[in-house]
Amino acid sequence: MENVPILWYITPIGAVIALVFAYILFKDVKKTNPGNKQMQTIAKHVRDGSFAYLRQQYKGVSIFFILAFIFFNILAWGLKVLHPLIPWAFLTGGFFSGLAGFIGMNTATLASNRTAQAASESLNKGLKVAFRAGGVMGLVVVGLALIDISAWFYILNWLKMDLHTITVVMLSFGMGASTQALFARLGGGIFTKAADVGADLVGKIEAGIPEDDPRNPATIADNVGDNVGDVAGMGADLYESYAGSILATAALGMASVTQIFGHGSPLMQKWAINFVTAPMILAGIGAFLSILGIYMVSTKESAGTKELMFALNKGVYGSSVLIAIAAFFITKAMLPAEYYFGVFIASIIGLAAGILIGYFTERSTSDAYEPTRGIAKQGEFGAATVIIDGLAVGMKSTAAPVIIIAIAIIAAFSASKGFVYPEMGLYGIGFGAVGMLATLGVTLAMDAFGPIADNAGGNAEMSKLPEKVRKRTDALDSVGNTTAATGKGFAIGSAALTAMALLAAYIEEVRAGLLLAGQKILEISFAGEIVRTVSLDEATIADFINYYQINLMNPKFLVGIFIGSMVTFVFAAFTMKAVGRAAGAMVAEVRRQFKEIPGILEGTSEPEYAKCVKISTIGAQREMIAPAMLGILTPLIIGLILGVAGVMGLLAGGLTSGFVLAIMMNNAGGAWDNAKKYVEGGAFGGKGSEVHKAAVVGDTVGDPFKDTAGPSINILIKLMSMVSIVIAGLVVKFSPFIENLYSHIGK
Repeated sequence: MENVPILWYITPIGAVIALVFAYILFKDVKKTNPGNKQMQTIAKHVRDGSFAYLRQQYKGVSIFFILAFIFFNILAWGLKVLHPLIPWAFLTGGFFSGLAGFIGMNTATLASNRTAQAASESLNKGLKVAFRAGGVMGLVVVGLALIDISAWFYILNWLKMDLHTITVVMLSFGMGASTQALFARLGGGIFTKAADVGADLVGKIEAGIPEDDPRNPATIADNVGDNVGDVAGMGADLYESYAGSILATAALGMASVTQIFGHGSPLMQKWAINFVTAPMILAGIGAFLSILGIYMVSTKESAGTKELMFALNKGVYGSSVLIAIAAFFITKAMLPAEYYFGVFIASIIGLAAGILIGYFTERSTSDAYEPTRGIAKQGEFGAATVIIDGLAVGMKSTAAPVIIIAIAIIAAFSASKGFVYPEMGLYGIGFGAVGMLATLGVTLAMDAFGPIADNAGGNAEMSKLPEKVRKRTDALDSVGNTTAATGKGFAIGSAALTAMALLAAYIEEVRAGLLLAGQKILEISFAGEIVRTVSLDEATIADFINYYQINLMNPKFLVGIFIGSMVTFVFAAFTMKAVGRAAGAMVAEVRRQFKEIPGILEGTSEPEYAKCVKISTIGAQREMIAPAMLGILTPLIIGLILGVAGVMGLLAGGLTSGFVLAIMMNNAGGAWDNAKKYVEGGAFGGKGSEVHKAAVVGDTVGDPFKDTAGPSINILIKLMSMVSIVIAGLVVKFSPFIENLYSHIGK
């Protein structure tokens, strides 16, 4: 490829190496001892249920993708408001996102019984099996995302497209990834929490049997849910965050170089390719360092919660330090002397923000700290006070991440000379998001570790392994709850920075849409008078803001903010109600089985596990449609009615309210869950006590908070941005006609 820097080839090489090591880790996990026959049988039940659900989900999602593909082709070939390659880019984004989730879940379902068996030998062995199984998920996500990005970049360059068109087309496959992620997170989240809540309410509270007891008909569905929601769903979620941050930053690189050097100038021609490829190269090096981080994780046999967290954090902190060093050399090699150091500092700021958000999330959700122990203590006064205290902990926990992200945005913008060249500042913010996600392979391994450890505990309980094994798996599970909460905090933090970059990338898509519509200039007016005329090729983001009057005095922008804020709450309500309805059906089924098959509780009859799996599957498929459509259709409707200003308001409102709401729900849910685990570990009377029952109620409220609504909101934020980006051409061409209908009423 002409003019493409030799360093760019690190990206596809990093992708291939990540996939090779994912396969090596997969083979390592598979060759470990699978345990006794009972352990293997239980794991097979969970595995069969997981794949039955995933097949059903992919059928439904495939129908949506086919319809969307047809719609985008109509926009491209019929209405001429979309580049003809965008529908195909959309499909590949969705396909690779779904494939990443599938491969990760395949490994996780093989790892649960192997982790339980390894834990029967030592805590360190159990940790390594679970974490390396999670590492498969992390490296597959990184590898497939970079393969997708590298292939499109190579093909579009080979077709001799200009760089601006390349970045416009490549941004669109983020919508495919976002759509797949939303369906995976929503469906998986509804499935898992319907099963979990049903199992807890009837099993623990009404029947008084332990968690994961084989006599509980919902226990297999609960373990299936961990895999389809927290492994396949999380994999698809972070795939689109990772790809979106790289692609948005590449698009902003093109905008930055145009603003600094001027459209078509020799200096722009020289530096444009470097600005566009720099975030891809950083991500490619991050793939190598993630592998190193995964192999750094180990612990001692007597480890407690804090020691286990430190063991896992070793991998994250080690790879983060190395990516910071790599960022310095990449920015120095790729960017002009007067700009490289500021962009390097922005990437460090992103890394630091991710680590700090993880640290404060751990303090809010781990039972090693006072907030979670305080929730457990409230169980002495009943379930109501547990819920009140958990909500308070969740609300209070939003302060640190919001302040961290706020400081990170200002610092990255300033360091990148954003107050001189705004596009450059936004490029710095995007680079910060790439820096935060560059070592995704190891951070996602930490996240996937949680549900694998949880399933291992379930397998140990159902297989009636010795008490010491369950204690070890409980220790891993408790840490897994914190790593899952930390991972979700990390995902939301990266979503905030990525969405900020996508706001600016949206303006680039508006530019492309206006060019497709045949417009060549922007006529910027004030008080009805044209005060400035600028060529579309040379227009800055500030010019577009003035042209569309994107400010608080424009009611279209303000209304967009209100609707964006509202959408996040209505979306959360849809998902919570969905879990409530599906859980209700699950409770009814478990009660029916206890009543009609009396031998279940005596252990002489086997429960009908498959019926509970079917209830969760049907509930998840039916209930995920309404919230998904809300996220997909709102930008289209608002865009056509309120135009570009309305869309920018919608995205700003959704980003700010969604970021805070998602943090609150994730952290409250994580704290409730670990408060229950803390009581089950022997505090305040231990299992079966009144405090335990109160803590279980708190956990059932927290389940849809942390595993359905909270993580889905973070996808919603980016999905609305991606939908807006893809339909930008449609909005700029047709919204003026609708806006004229109501704007002339008062004239």
